[in-house]
Amino acid sequence: MASPVSLVAGLMSGTSLDGVDAALVDFSAGQPRTLATFWLPYPATIRQQALQLQAAQHDEIHSAALLANELARSYAEAVRQVLASAGVDAAQVAAIGCHGQTIRHRPAAGYSVQLNNPALLAELAGITVVADFRSRDIAAGGQGAPLVPAFHAAAFGDPERHRAILNVGGIANLTDLNPGQPVRGFDCGPGNLLMDAWIEHHQGLRYDEAGNWARQGSVLPELLHGLLKDAFFSTSPPKSCGRDEFNTSWLARRLAGSERPENVQATLLELTAVSATQAIGRWCGSPRELFVCGGGARNQALMARLQHHLPNCRVASTDSLGQPADWVEAVAFAWLAWRTLHGEPGNLAEVTGARGPRVLGAIYPR
Repeated sequence: MASPVSLVAGLMSGTSLDGVDAALVDFSAGQPRTLATFWLPYPATIRQQALQLQAAQHDEIHSAALLANELARSYAEAVRQVLASAGVDAAQVAAIGCHGQTIRHRPAAGYSVQLNNPALLAELAGITVVADFRSRDIAAGGQGAPLVPAFHAAAFGDPERHRAILNVGGIANLTDLNPGQPVRGFDCGPGNLLMDAWIEHHQGLRYDEAGNWARQGSVLPELLHGLLKDAFFSTSPPKSCGRDEFNTSWLARRLAGSERPENVQATLLELTAVSATQAIGRWCGSPRELFVCGGGARNQALMARLQHHLPNCRVASTDSLGQPADWVEAVAFAWLAWRTLHGEPGNLAEVTGARGPRVLGAIYPR
């Protein structure tokens, strides 16, 4: 068993609002080694409350505080389960790195809100918690996102091969790993969130497994063109986005109303693929390899479209690099917490636009 100070639990609950990813990671050998993983689905109440808080509402401060408490209890349960599956006691864990649940991301206004109650999480888990990773980068003039490119560089960089990493969660973000060049990274647009919302509305399903429903439809060129006209796609990095920019209202304003639902789904899948591959062409040059992580890596139709648009680039999931695609972000937040505990910067200023490297996060002792 690894020494007590080398174990960190990473928690990620992203814009997909499906649940909590938990990973127990061992840093004793330098590079992170994942010992166990666990996924805890959100109950419908948490998901609905988080969606409602995306916009202003009556008594939202009270609602947000109550939801933060519920989230902390869910996070504590996810930690308990991942430790149990690894046969590890809480006393053996140095920290929990907890991202929290984003409800507003407004870096231009100087803030990004991730709901969490890290003090309650520390109390319930009996483990030191590192949380609030984005605020310090924003205070230093950055976007506060994306933060995972620093981890991508540490885990996936190759001294000879030009690689890009595409994380497809609710939002998609890119990391450009070009040997001899600064790491670049930025959000490139919607990942799964529009596809998930559309299939839930029409079929009552939480996601389009393997992209099978999208395969039944045909891309609507005019709709796709209209979606891609959004200024975000042509804005130069550093840039980040969330449900504030891409949501069902954004989509509804661009629909005529007569489209067949499966054709809209096919178009939304193509939007994710085209926005990502166009961003690679504009700002990443010509990588030889594209490795995909996040839930989108399991969408076979999406992976096929990415390969179609990048015929000279190998497209594969991060599984082939030894990091299972479903758990990369949870491992990344364990890595960020590990750096915080050791007083090391967690951001990349060239990615977020901050004035320089900063130690991220606030520490809540056990």
